[in-house]
Amino acid sequence: MNKFRTFDPCTMLSPVPVVMVSCKGMKAEDKPNIITIAWAGTVNSAPPMVSVSVRKERYSHKLISESGEFVVNLVDEKLCKACDYCGVKSGRDTDKFADLGLHAFYPEGFDAPALAEAPLFLCCRVNKIVELGSHDM
Repeated sequence: MNKFRTFDPCTMLSPVPVVMVSCKGMKAEDKPNIITIAWAGTVNSAPPMVSVSVRKERYSHKLISESGEFVVNLVDEKLCKACDYCGVKSGRDTDKFADLGLHAFYPEGFDAPALAEAPLFLCCRVNKIVELGSHDM
């Protein structure tokens, strides 16, 4: 008897860590936004590169694609509820910074905001967008 189980193609690996990605569009009326991303990680060391995968229909996808910038904010225990909220609410409909009492911090040389409350953040510029199907990386 075979003790192994097979599965149809699926997303079997559990993604870690969950991060909060902050971004802002290029238009003056574009407000800063935060999206919770579970599919993020290091992809290269020299030069340093990370990847984030975002569904094409998400509001943040548009902002990141237009601006070419985003900030990966690590999440600690104090940000857990905010992380959950940013994963279920759309920036098209609400101002997540205002809703959660979070503060946008603009690192020098970047138009994308970081979360002042994050224990660590990585300022990123888009190098390449790879269309993968449901998500763009």
